[in-house]
Amino acid sequence: MSSATASARESSWRIASLDQFRGYTVLGMLLVNFVGAFQVVPGVLKHNHSYCSYADTIMPGFFFAVGFAYRLTFLRRWKTHGAWSAIGHVIRRSLGLILLGAVVYHLDGRYESWSEMEQLGVWGVLGSSWKRSLFQTLTHIGVTSLWVLPVIGGPAWLRILFALASGTIHWLLSFGWSTWSNYVWVHTEPRGIDGGPLGFLTWTIPLLAGSLACDAMVKLSEPASGTQSVTPTALRFFLWGFVIMVTAYLLSCLVIKPFRWGDDVGWEWGPLPLVHVPPHPPNNLMTMSQRAGSVTYLLFGAGFSLALYGLFVVLSDGRGWQVGIFRTFGSNALAAYLIHDVVDNAIKPFTPKDSPAWYVAGMFALFLGICWVFVRYLEKRQIYLRL
Repeated sequence: MSSATASARESSWRIASLDQFRGYTVLGMLLVNFVGAFQVVPGVLKHNHSYCSYADTIMPGFFFAVGFAYRLTFLRRWKTHGAWSAIGHVIRRSLGLILLGAVVYHLDGRYESWSEMEQLGVWGVLGSSWKRSLFQTLTHIGVTSLWVLPVIGGPAWLRILFALASGTIHWLLSFGWSTWSNYVWVHTEPRGIDGGPLGFLTWTIPLLAGSLACDAMVKLSEPASGTQSVTPTALRFFLWGFVIMVTAYLLSCLVIKPFRWGDDVGWEWGPLPLVHVPPHPPNNLMTMSQRAGSVTYLLFGAGFSLALYGLFVVLSDGRGWQVGIFRTFGSNALAAYLIHDVVDNAIKPFTPKDSPAWYVAGMFALFLGICWVFVRYLEKRQIYLRL
């Protein structure tokens, strides 16, 4: 296969699977973000803090796609423009995402008078502004991208060790070694979102899992691979994804409490139902919890994403199947993310939380249709939001 043919293959079938998978995660995000607040909707479509529901798999899937594209574009830019260009691009993009997150999500705190701010003081205002609202998807992507920058261009073993080390650091900080525990702090009002300020440590896991999947897919586009089938690679994704999910589940069966001086430190283990786990005992560090950004949750999410991406490899790369709405949302994910929040705010006031299922379904269809019209309009005119 000539280099031109390899390049064409790389830009067509391989990127098709990534765009399709990313489009699926965006569509899943639209679904769970809209319907999750309604009483009639089953728990599997809602975020929770005692097991990993379908809704909880969406954000790890998005980070998986981010890690895949991050590795791919970083190496391409390094090769064509040099190391400093690649590093500078990541830093600018990451800081841009953090700034955009601050604008979209805002900081914590709402001050009604100047005297209230004076009473808190500079450090009081700053200390109460960074815990909850800011640390959501865009901010976590920006911070996590900066965190993994030293290893994103490195070999697979280094990225795996870095992911394990990051998860271990997060667990130790959550466990606590004095009177402070990140786990307890995140669960103290105002409660954190998606792991809070230290969530980047565990969001590293699905992001670097995506970078490892990128390596495997790039090998299929190399001239030496010829017309190699995608099936063996997809099967490896299924197998490793399954192994990672089982590992995460077994770890989640542990019950370990945060450390406090004077308390007994111990642990216990017992098998738990896979689909719906009743609330664990309080202060359990091993529960799959999106709020806590627990290691078990992100490990399970990474495994689920890897296995599911294998299916997209088979369908999109192997058989050439593509779904139009996945392509539209996947190729312009940032635009879809920003647009969906505006549309959601316009429709939700007319959808009470106790609405019947038929009404919720109809309003979601309206919400999804409006989002698709806007993003499709941008796609037709080849307008894409990039940072």
